[in-house]
Amino acid sequence: MLKVGLTGNIGSGKTLVANIFQKLGIPVFNADIEARQLYETKEVQLLIRETFGDHLFNQQGGLLRQKLAEIVFNDTDKLQELNGIIHPLVRNKYQEWNASYENQPYTIYEAAILFEGGFNKTMDKVICVTAPEELRIKRVMARDKVKASEVRRRMINQWPEKEKVRLADFVILNDGESMLIPQVLEVHKCLLRA
Repeated sequence: MLKVGLTGNIGSGKTLVANIFQKLGIPVFNADIEARQLYETKEVQLLIRETFGDHLFNQQGGLLRQKLAEIVFNDTDKLQELNGIIHPLVRNKYQEWNASYENQPYTIYEAAILFEGGFNKTMDKVICVTAPEELRIKRVMARDKVKASEVRRRMINQWPEKEKVRLADFVILNDGESMLIPQVLEVHKCLLRA
């Protein structure tokens, strides 16, 4: 079974592409969703409290995620500290999850920061979803109800798209004009042959 990474910068449409693969019967592990769920666990909240302080929690003990995001997206050292807490836990969950799909031709690990986290090195193949930057900004503004400046601030923490394209085995263009399904089907065929 092949382990296939699926990545792309914020707003590129990774999840849309992942959904097409799922319709083809391919199991998809969404690292970003898994990470969000980990933030709700006592283990992670304790580590965040120890690393960043009590001021990131409300009176009921809930994590103030927006406040945490403001800190880490403005300080790369703090972002690395947070990633050092979350990434190993996500990887462990992925390995457990992936072991249950040994009969599949391949599985997909969907992650926005696949290259940034070095997880591409554990994949057999990597797919990169691309889209023009202005279109990506508009998509994220509409999805997250944020300003363009906030989207650009998040983009700073991701590798340039052309670097990801250079390192990927497959590239899928999601520019709103190119047809996605034929591109996914072509990649699917190649992966089945591999």
